[in-house]
Amino acid sequence: MRILMIGGTRFLGRHLVKAALNHRHEVTLFNRGKSNPDLFPQLETILGDREHDVNKLQGRIWDAVIDVAGYLPRIVRLSAEVLEPNVSRYVFISTISVYADFKKAGIDESYPVGKLANETVEEITGETYGPLKALCEQVVQDIYGERALIVRPGLIVGPHDPTDRFTYWPVRVARGGDVLAPQSPDVATQIIDVRDLAEFIIKLTEENTFGVYNATGPDYELTMGKLLDVSKQISDSDANFRWASVEFLNQNKIEPWSDMPAWIPDDEEGIGFAQVDTSKAIQAGLTFRPLEETVRDTLAWAKTRPMDHEWRAGLTAEREAEALTQLKE
Repeated sequence: MRILMIGGTRFLGRHLVKAALNHRHEVTLFNRGKSNPDLFPQLETILGDREHDVNKLQGRIWDAVIDVAGYLPRIVRLSAEVLEPNVSRYVFISTISVYADFKKAGIDESYPVGKLANETVEEITGETYGPLKALCEQVVQDIYGERALIVRPGLIVGPHDPTDRFTYWPVRVARGGDVLAPQSPDVATQIIDVRDLAEFIIKLTEENTFGVYNATGPDYELTMGKLLDVSKQISDSDANFRWASVEFLNQNKIEPWSDMPAWIPDDEEGIGFAQVDTSKAIQAGLTFRPLEETVRDTLAWAKTRPMDHEWRAGLTAEREAEALTQLKE
C-alpha cells in the first residue's frame, strides 16, 4: 500500500511508520520537520504545516492516510477535503477521552461523546480535548463515510513515550525503597503498548476496515498492584509499595493521572475510565504482548535518556518523600 502519514516521527507515529515498513508498504511523511527530522531519512518527507501547506498534498494518490496529529476539526477538515478525491481511506487516531463521561464500566464505541457549548473554540484544555477530538472524528466520517476508520486509544505506553505517564512507574520502582502508590493494589488501570497499537492500526488499514474501535488493554483486568509488582520483578528492586488513600492524596494535593500516572480513582465519576470495552477491537485482531515485555523495554529505553531529563508526569523525589513522611505519621 501507499500510505501517507500526517506526523510520523514522535511516538505513535514513529511506531506506525516502522510497522508499515515491516509490512512492506510505501510510506510518505507530511510534517513540519521539527520532531526527530532525521528519523527516517530513506522516506519521502513533504515538509509543511497542515494548516497552511496542505495544498502540497493535492493531486497525489495514496491508498490510505493515517492522521496521528489531528486535534482541531477546522484543520482536520482541510486535510480531509484536499485528500478525499485521491485517497481511498482516511484513518483518524482519536482517543477514549472523546466519551462524555466515565460513570459506568464497559463503555463501548456507541457511548455518547462529549459536546462543546461553543464548537468554534480552539483552545485545547483538559475539558476541550476530548470533545474537539470527537468533532474531528465527525469531520472525517462526514467526508469519507465508509472509507473512514476511527481508532480510539487509551493510555499509549512503551519506548519513546514523551508523556512519562507510564514510564514513571518502571523507573521509580527500579529505584527501590518506599514507593508512594495510589488508592489500593486492586484498583484497575488500562494501557496499550504502542507497538501493539501500531500493528493493529496497520492491520485494519490493510483490511480496509471502517468504523470506530476502542483500542486499549490488556485483555484481562490489569491492576495497579500487578503493574507495580511486574515493574519490581523486572528491575529486581527492593521497592516497598505504600498505598495511599484517595483522601490522603487529595489532602496532599497529589493529582491523579499527572502526579500518580496511569491512575484515576474508581469513584462514581471515574469508575469506567479503566474498564473500557475493547471486545470489538480484540475480535478484529488486536493482540497484546506480555506486560513484562512492555515494562522491560520501557525501562531499557528510559535508561538511554539524559540524566537531567525533565519528567512530565509523576512526583519528584522530594514531593514523594514529603508525602511518605506524612503517611507514616
